[in-house]
Amino acid sequence: MVAAMVATVLVAATGCLTPLTSQQPLTPVPALASPLVGVYEPGVPDSWSKITEFTTATGVTPGIVVYYSSWKQPFAASFAQTARDHDAYVLVQLEPKGVTLASIAAGGSDAYLRSYADAVAAFRHPVILSFGHEMNGTWYSWGDSHQPPATFVAAWRHIVDVFRAEGAANVTWLWTASSIEGASSELSKWWPGSAWVSWVGVAGYYYHASDTFSMVFGSTIKDISTFSSAPVLIAETAVGTTANRESQIAGLFAGASSARAIGVVWFDEAQHAGIYHQNWRLENDPSALAAFSAAAAKYVDAGGSRA
Repeated sequence: MVAAMVATVLVAATGCLTPLTSQQPLTPVPALASPLVGVYEPGVPDSWSKITEFTTATGVTPGIVVYYSSWKQPFAASFAQTARDHDAYVLVQLEPKGVTLASIAAGGSDAYLRSYADAVAAFRHPVILSFGHEMNGTWYSWGDSHQPPATFVAAWRHIVDVFRAEGAANVTWLWTASSIEGASSELSKWWPGSAWVSWVGVAGYYYHASDTFSMVFGSTIKDISTFSSAPVLIAETAVGTTANRESQIAGLFAGASSARAIGVVWFDEAQHAGIYHQNWRLENDPSALAAFSAAAAKYVDAGGSRA
């Protein structure tokens, strides 16, 4: 029998898989030679089927797959392994619903966090973890006007410290803010510090036909650059069913390339609840699909040729 716990790790520079044994140290996501295109699909982490549909329809194999995890929900190790089998990193958005940030910072969730960290470490492959995303907006219980920024920072640092104490060195910590075009709270107040963050993420959407990358993301990325030099991931985005959706999709990827973003994660869900919850799904829009496929391929290729 092959030695126990033989696994695989993606070598980003080549796109190949190499063996990883249980004796080798755990590591986070390595430096990327080319940017990644990611996706969120409804139904995850219970099913991979819609990610398969997305891949088939777009011709784009996701390098990141996202799921949103409620507090006390265990790490979805089976889904993470399926992602690895498809050469993708799993990105977990940990949502502190039904719990206060103060109690997390004070150690009230340590048993859960230790169990989660142990499961992530046992998985052994790189895992991207984000906590309390879009905290600078007002629409979540852990966000602006509901929780003081200092309490968020204390909770974030405590979580990272617990994972490190448990030996979960395969975590890439993603701090995900909302585009400041839709959230007015000062970003730097929510910043945990470079010692506790690996990547920074920005979430933003094209709601109107007039929206551009500069309008949606430009000022946010510029603001973040004043207090962080961490790699930037467009962690959640999509273009609505606007009159010029195809050109906006092309502009999204062109803008991400110019901003040297390490990835773009598309929120591929059909929502029907007003301008802020539009039908973002690509699969039923042939023109948008073609635009996405072409723009994503160009984005990855251009990133791979960087010096």
